[in-house]
Amino acid sequence: MHSIFYTFDWMRQETFDSVLRSTWNLVSKMYNKEATKFDSTMAMGFALLSIDAEGTPSTTLGPKMGMEPTSLSRLLNAMEERELIYRSKNPNDGRSILIHLTPFGKEKRDDSKAVVLHFNKVIENALSPEKIAVYFEVMNCIKENAQNFEHFTPTLKTQ
Repeated sequence: MHSIFYTFDWMRQETFDSVLRSTWNLVSKMYNKEATKFDSTMAMGFALLSIDAEGTPSTTLGPKMGMEPTSLSRLLNAMEERELIYRSKNPNDGRSILIHLTPFGKEKRDDSKAVVLHFNKVIENALSPEKIAVYFEVMNCIKENAQNFEHFTPTLKTQ
């Protein structure tokens, strides 16, 4: 019986991923709340910030934003309906489409950029340069380990 309580005890402790997840949930809610002030969403704001001035291939936008193709397609359609973006054929690759910002999209991109920069300034002002450096060091460590992590190593069955 003691071992059952011990098993659940580790679940009560914060883990790296639980802190990341809960913090990102709060940040995401904050960005969505701010985006509603501009009749937008966090995803639209992030997309606006991810589109280069000369246009961005739609095939690179999904991975850049960490979005699945279906979700990205819906997002781009909604952004096109709101006249934030337009699509053109990629002159370097006839099979590819470039996503461009409209003048209105550039205006909304500036709004998104202002929110992100302000939030980052608030965090920067709350932390010492040393703590900021440690934060990025820890995040890079988590990122590297997550990219290479494998709990179970697959084995091939031979007969």
